[in-house]
Amino acid sequence: MKFDLHMHTTRHSPDSFMGPHVMLRRAREVGLHGVVITEHDWLWTEDELDELRAAAPGLVVLAGVEVSTRQGHFLAYGVRNPFSIPRNIGVADLCYEMHKQGGVVVAAHPFRWGQRFRDILRQEQPDLDGLELMTSNMDADCRRRAAEVFAERTLAGLGSSDAHHEDVLGVCYTEFEGTIRDMRDLVDAIRDRRTSAHERPP
Repeated sequence: MKFDLHMHTTRHSPDSFMGPHVMLRRAREVGLHGVVITEHDWLWTEDELDELRAAAPGLVVLAGVEVSTRQGHFLAYGVRNPFSIPRNIGVADLCYEMHKQGGVVVAAHPFRWGQRFRDILRQEQPDLDGLELMTSNMDADCRRRAAEVFAERTLAGLGSSDAHHEDVLGVCYTEFEGTIRDMRDLVDAIRDRRTSAHERPP
């Protein structure tokens, strides 16, 4: 199954230009089986997600959080209590808290904006579950360096768009082995490394 795991909408991310229902339409157009909305430091409620699910039968619609940690942005999936992961939490503490909640943590666009990602791994020693290998805003050097880290560690490798506009949605995506029906399936697949990162042909 093909999922875009990282995107932002106008409902809860002020830097986005993509409305939620436009996102649904575009996801179907580009052949995605599911989307995971990851607003900045904000988790969609199940009632909000049900609204989108009713508008797009057959599309799996889930939500995580792009957390602004002291060390940069990290994606949290399987969040049960968003109030326990405040903005500016340390990434190691984020991993500890998310594992306590039964979720996983993925490094968002590592090395982007000069992020010293290797220093973070060495100094903070976060118990990460995965990292993005490709996004719309990771250049060739960021992708190369992320691939090197991926080759050295036992992590899930993901592809995502980090879309803030409908044209970007699904340009990079993750393909999962097996069926993803809900957040539990998604978390288990990331934890078990049943993932592969891909880029949609132009």
